[in-house]
Amino acid sequence: MSEELIRAIESRYLRDDLPEFKVGDTVRVYFRIREGDKERVQPFEGVVLRFQGAMNRRTFTVRRITGGLGVERTFPLHSPRLEKVEVTRRG
Repeated sequence: MSEELIRAIESRYLRDDLPEFKVGDTVRVYFRIREGDKERVQPFEGVVLRFQGAMNRRTFTVRRITGGLGVERTFPLHSPRLEKVEVTRRG
């Protein structure tokens, strides 16, 4: 497959409804998770550490401190399970 065709197909699934945020910003991520046969939205707030990947495979990692331990979580940026991202503080 040509690279142009792949980009054209992937571009249909890119999200444009998320706010602009960058490394160092504090964000609250609302991600839909499935537990058994139930679904719920789980918020996760922390500092954006990095972005990786390109196009619809782009991910971002958020770190927060909970109980004195650092917890990092990586989210797919263009996932339909990503409900919303709120920027709570600019870095």
